[in-house]
Amino acid sequence: MSYTPLPLPKKVTSISIEEAILIRRSIRRFKDEPISLEQLSMILWAAYGITDHYKGFRATPSAGATYPLEIYTVIGERGVAKDDGGYVDAGVYKYVGELHALRLVRRGDYRDVLAKAALGQQWVRRAPVDMVMAAVFERTTRIYGERGRLRYVPMEVGHAGQNIYLMATALGLGTVAIGAFIDDKVAEIVVENRHEVPVYIMPVGKPAEVFKVVFEDIENYIMMHRRGVA
Repeated sequence: MSYTPLPLPKKVTSISIEEAILIRRSIRRFKDEPISLEQLSMILWAAYGITDHYKGFRATPSAGATYPLEIYTVIGERGVAKDDGGYVDAGVYKYVGELHALRLVRRGDYRDVLAKAALGQQWVRRAPVDMVMAAVFERTTRIYGERGRLRYVPMEVGHAGQNIYLMATALGLGTVAIGAFIDDKVAEIVVENRHEVPVYIMPVGKPAEVFKVVFEDIENYIMMHRRGVA
C-alpha cells in the first residue's frame, strides 16, 4: 500500500474559536490555487484525527466510540502543495487516523466526474480538494440498532462537518457541506468498500472573496432587535 505521511498535528493558527465561529461561511467560489499539505493535515485531523493517546478517541464525538465514518480526500492536479515545491499526486486517498497519513486508493484527478455525480455543482470541480465522508452504518447499528442509523450516525457526520468548517476557517480556507449527489455514483468514484455509504462532500480551497464581520456588528444587530423589548 502507498501511504503519504501528513505533517503532525500542532497549533498552527492564532484565531480564536469565537472568531472562527463568527466568520465561518459556506464558500462556493475558490481561487485557482493549491492548499498546503499542512493545511490538509490539520483539516483531516480536525475531522477525524486522534485526540487521546491512551484510548485513541477522535476529534469528533461518536456514540459508543463506534466511529462509523471513513474520510476520503479527492485531490486535484496540483491541488496540494508540498514544502519541497512539489505537489501531492492527484488521486483519491483515504485518511488513516492512527497513522495520520493518506493511503492511496486510486490515481488521477476525479474532481470532474465527482462534480457530475454531485448534480453538476461546479465548486466540486473547481476546489483543489474535495473531502468525502462515508459511513459504515453497521459499526453503530450493531450496538444501537436503527436509532444508530437514523440519529447517531447523522449526528456524527454533522460534528465532523462542523470541525472541517471551523478548521478551514481558522486556516484562511473555505468549504461548503454538500448533500445533493447520486450516492451510487459517488461510491463508484471514491469509496473502496461496498459497506461505505457516501454522506457528505466538502470542497476545500482558498476563498475567492474574504467575508468580514466583527463582534461589534453583531452587538449592533442584537441591540437594534432588543429595542422595545421589555
